[in-house]
Amino acid sequence: MPSDIAPPQALSRRFSVAPMMDWTDRHCRYFLRLLSRHTLLYTEMITTGALLHGDRQRFLGYDETEHPIALQLGGSTPGDLAACAKLAEQAGYDEVNLNVGCPSDRVQNNMIGACLMGHPGLVADCVKAMVDAVAIPITVKHRIGINGRDSYEQLCDFVGQVRDAGCRSFTVHARIAILEGLSPKENRDVPPLRYDVVARLKDDFPDLEIVLNGGIKTLEDCKTHLQTFDGVMLGREAYHNPYLLAQVDPLLFGSTEPVPSRQGVLLQMRPYIAAHIASGGNMHHVTRHMLGLGLGFPGARKFRQLLSVDIHKAADPLALLDQAGAFLQGH
Repeated sequence: MPSDIAPPQALSRRFSVAPMMDWTDRHCRYFLRLLSRHTLLYTEMITTGALLHGDRQRFLGYDETEHPIALQLGGSTPGDLAACAKLAEQAGYDEVNLNVGCPSDRVQNNMIGACLMGHPGLVADCVKAMVDAVAIPITVKHRIGINGRDSYEQLCDFVGQVRDAGCRSFTVHARIAILEGLSPKENRDVPPLRYDVVARLKDDFPDLEIVLNGGIKTLEDCKTHLQTFDGVMLGREAYHNPYLLAQVDPLLFGSTEPVPSRQGVLLQMRPYIAAHIASGGNMHHVTRHMLGLGLGFPGARKFRQLLSVDIHKAADPLALLDQAGAFLQGH
């Protein structure tokens, strides 16, 4: 779709929004890009099987305005990951990231995600296959350990082997993953955050790019962490309170461009939503990602109600969008 948003010229991992299943789809990413030009955006995790044998256009499709954008892959077969990395490069993605952090039972059963931390040699083989296949960066997102393999020495062994395979950038969720007995949601909260472990990793691997993930909630926190780490990645906070991205470019990238207003962002989304509806889509598929615009001001609750409850009985969805937008006036 046409847009007047020009993509940044260089990929930076100084600030990124995490890959989140069911959340960071193409509609979400289009919306977040209106708030920040420089934030690196990640897709939801896509398994190699889905990409190789499913609807590639659906899995790989994105709007050009989403750059810089990275594709996150889930898999553990080097040849399949290399083939998928090639597809990502051909589709124009700026980076391919390997998921070594997801703790769900479903992905464990397919040797995907955090369980791979117990197999550093296999992860290294996967990374080498992808690095040899494409020219775009191959990165890894992982935990600081898993139950039964959670010592600092084992973390260094993992990072060292994957580094030697050609990976130069590691995004580290500063918690271990408990692979039995905790749900994926509990794994995002129950294991304690250990920023000190990630800081030690940066000290011991100074030549690697180390991006911190886990529990970061404010841009002030980001500025503090950026004194130690090469980048920060926000997940749930960026999704539930997306308007904080409006300050990312001036505070973290030194941009002098005007900061978009909440209402201005909604108005920019309107043509995108109208086109989605015209193509047979449901407005809720897009606006569900925008509910976080309605936080912290009078009328915010009504804004969220219109786009989360009333939307399902609206005869004229765009009129409802305009009605909701009126509550953002001046914000």
